[in-house]
Amino acid sequence: MRYDVVVAGGGHNGLTAAAYLAQAGRSVLVLERQDHVGGLAVSARPFPGVDARLSRYAYLVSLLPARIVRELGLPLELRRRRFASYTPSGATGLLVDNDDEERTAESFAAVTGGRADYDAWRRFYGMIGEVARRLAPTLLEPLPTREEARRIVGDETAWRALFERPIGETVAETFGSDLVRGVVLTDALIGTFADPDRDLLANRCFLYHVIGDGTGLWNVPVGGMGAVSQALADAAVRHGAEIRTGAEVLAVDPATGEVTFRDAAGEHTVTGGHVLAALPPAVLARLTGADPGPAPEGAQLKINILLARLPRLKDPKVSPAEAFSGTFHINEGRDQLAAAYAQAAAGRIPELPPAEVYCHTLTDPSILGPELRERGAHTMTLFGLHMPARLFRDDPEGAREAALRATLASIDSVLAEPIEDCLLRGPDGEPCLEVKTPVDLENEAGLPGGHIFHRHLAWPYAEPDDAADGADPAAVRWGVATAWPRILLCGAGARRGGGVSGIPGRNAAMALLNG
Repeated sequence: MRYDVVVAGGGHNGLTAAAYLAQAGRSVLVLERQDHVGGLAVSARPFPGVDARLSRYAYLVSLLPARIVRELGLPLELRRRRFASYTPSGATGLLVDNDDEERTAESFAAVTGGRADYDAWRRFYGMIGEVARRLAPTLLEPLPTREEARRIVGDETAWRALFERPIGETVAETFGSDLVRGVVLTDALIGTFADPDRDLLANRCFLYHVIGDGTGLWNVPVGGMGAVSQALADAAVRHGAEIRTGAEVLAVDPATGEVTFRDAAGEHTVTGGHVLAALPPAVLARLTGADPGPAPEGAQLKINILLARLPRLKDPKVSPAEAFSGTFHINEGRDQLAAAYAQAAAGRIPELPPAEVYCHTLTDPSILGPELRERGAHTMTLFGLHMPARLFRDDPEGAREAALRATLASIDSVLAEPIEDCLLRGPDGEPCLEVKTPVDLENEAGLPGGHIFHRHLAWPYAEPDDAADGADPAAVRWGVATAWPRILLCGAGARRGGGVSGIPGRNAAMALLNG
């Protein structure tokens, strides 16, 4: 059977591409290996007998443009978090309150001993905000050149700080407090194993984490992350796309557009005028028989937790509900980040793993059943930094357990009570706690190296190596090219990919529709 477009992979980006193309009248088939769509942007009930739908992998939304929501008519609600972050420091902590500048300034003074870092914070993020406002709209347009992007940013100081100098150097010059420096630098290290003092890869990670939709705000998807993917799937089907789950793509012929897949009934072949790969580039290479190149490496630990109650803090001036509704930073001072990186680079699980948590249910309790809500239960999502896949290769189960123990100890070091005393237990008496390492993501979700961005994030402008021999010129312009003209990337591995955004999915569709 022949389709205008076959989409290999039913993650949120593949669904975005399918929705746009079907909306434009193209015949579209989406093939998804798992028995559900959404990829990493899904909700699940991981604890037997417990009525809680957790965003199992991805958990917050920043990069998803309002323009995509509007153009596809998605019935999504993304709630703003009043508290951006809280970072414990001894018996006090740094609270960033988006609605109360004076309280934030007082918190900076309590932690740093003065107002200088607060004033620097406002200047720095004022600069970042202007860059975000200017640059974010370009993510949904043909790629600018480097010089065009520089002119769009329009601020040489900001350009050097974000694009040319290691972000660690800029942060060290801007802020005096080790704790404040660390809070800033965590955005450069999410899912990225890099030294921000030397590696511009950290700059690229930082950039995508602070320019989301022109505001950089990290919002909570009401109903959980699965609500995002389901809305996209519904939009695709509403416009006529066909979605087949349980359909594993086995091969893609770049010359003919033939796609071979296997489902419960056996092997089948379909043909696409174009094939959009919502897959990691390394997986696409394997499907086409090409050399996948060096393997990517993810670098994160994800722990999903259900709490019977919120933990108590050492800080009497901040309530647990305030602290955990934003990003709660755990041992993420600059020196602590550097020590963890050095230990992980040497092949050891960090002694005091840096991590951050937030409680989705403080903003959106709808993901809990009525009984859990009445009991005061909460979800807690933990994202650990500097946990590269290499640490889990030789002994996945033992290393996972060791990483969990070290991370729980790290949490305990900043709380007034052990986190384990607050865990909810299921009907079987087991604590409601789930751990996912990069190796788990590789095995369960098919991500090479467990890399949540599919490979290193790329600059949001064109570079000379984009125009590979044989690439489709329109695909090159939109940052979705492969070496084959009828195959386009539409997943996180595309230029301007990564995160829950739908951006590469839309850009792949635009490359076909608008050229």
